[in-house]
Amino acid sequence: MNSFTRRRALATGFAALAVASLPNGAAALTDARAKELVDQIVNDINKVIKSGQPLKRMISDFESIFNRYADVNIIARSTLGADARRASSGQMKAYISAFRGYISRKYGKRFNEFIGGRIEVISVRKVKSWHEVKSKAYLKGQAPFEIKFLVSDRSGKDLFFDMVIEGISLRLSERTEIGAMLDRRNGNIDALIDDLRSAG
Repeated sequence: MNSFTRRRALATGFAALAVASLPNGAAALTDARAKELVDQIVNDINKVIKSGQPLKRMISDFESIFNRYADVNIIARSTLGADARRASSGQMKAYISAFRGYISRKYGKRFNEFIGGRIEVISVRKVKSWHEVKSKAYLKGQAPFEIKFLVSDRSGKDLFFDMVIEGISLRLSERTEIGAMLDRRNGNIDALIDDLRSAG
């Protein structure tokens, strides 16, 4: 795996966690709240990284963080793309559950590579209906690289709905991966769900 690809994979691990749900209230999302969201996510991730737990436990904690902070429905539906429209409600429920586990295993396994690293928030600005929180990631043995967190409150909560690592969107990257898996199963969503349950 080359350096750029490895950095993307590592950063995407943080990306997969960076979808949050702080108390929303009546006020519209602000720059300060968007920054607070990202700060909280990074702090929670760092606690797990520094915990010294076995990898299996770290992966479990990763899934808990993902469940706590992620707008999993939006991310999962986005990665399924147009095929989400033909999925039954039962299939979508099963897909979202399988996707959650897939993401947790896929990126949770990389926790050891994050040890000694950090993410620093640099700036925040409003872009259309969401906020972009720009940060820089520092990993041991790697050149620093930019990560942008896209935060929205459209669902009724402050949520991180995507992350852009050096110009590469988490949701679009995973959509490509999921699309390839679905193609290999000739568009069979149930077979895709089975694949996701064992993948990662």
